[in-house]
Amino acid sequence: MLVLGCVKAFQPIHGYDVRRELMSWHANEWAHVAPGSIYGALKTLVKDGALEVVGTKVVGGRPERTSYKLTKRGEQELVELLHHRWWTVEDILDPLMSALAFLNMIPRDEAIAALESRSAKLRTEITQAEFLIPKFGADDNVGDEHVREMMRLRIARAEAEVAWAAGLISRLKKGEYTLLGEPFGKKKKR
Repeated sequence: MLVLGCVKAFQPIHGYDVRRELMSWHANEWAHVAPGSIYGALKTLVKDGALEVVGTKVVGGRPERTSYKLTKRGEQELVELLHHRWWTVEDILDPLMSALAFLNMIPRDEAIAALESRSAKLRTEITQAEFLIPKFGADDNVGDEHVREMMRLRIARAEAEVAWAAGLISRLKKGEYTLLGEPFGKKKKR
């Protein structure tokens, strides 16, 4: 969807420019898009009939650059993907959920320290995102305005986890749950 949408927004567009655009949106962070995978996605989308090559040329001593645009099939696929993502709520896969299933397998002090560390990292991400929001959609970056909303969503999710972690830290400090090295059923007062 990201590659199709980027091609649609800027077509015809070179693969390098698709990569540069998606990286400027920090798609490698929030969508786990590896920069090198973009070229593979372009080739696959051409093979599947969603994109077509509109030209290939060499400029100066640079490698050959291929330009792409959406086909009718690509337009349809993009619309379907967009509708699906806007109207479907899916669980966010977070490896922390798996770790929580085994909370009882780590010491209480480590659980608290890990949660405090996660919260500090999340607060740093929040501060960074808040700083970056005004930069997207500035006069020289017209077309990037939507990235502000992506950053705001990241902030909201990070703030929610920080609030949840504070609650769990409080419960752990009160002795809730039985953790590694503690006798089962005895709550430890802190």
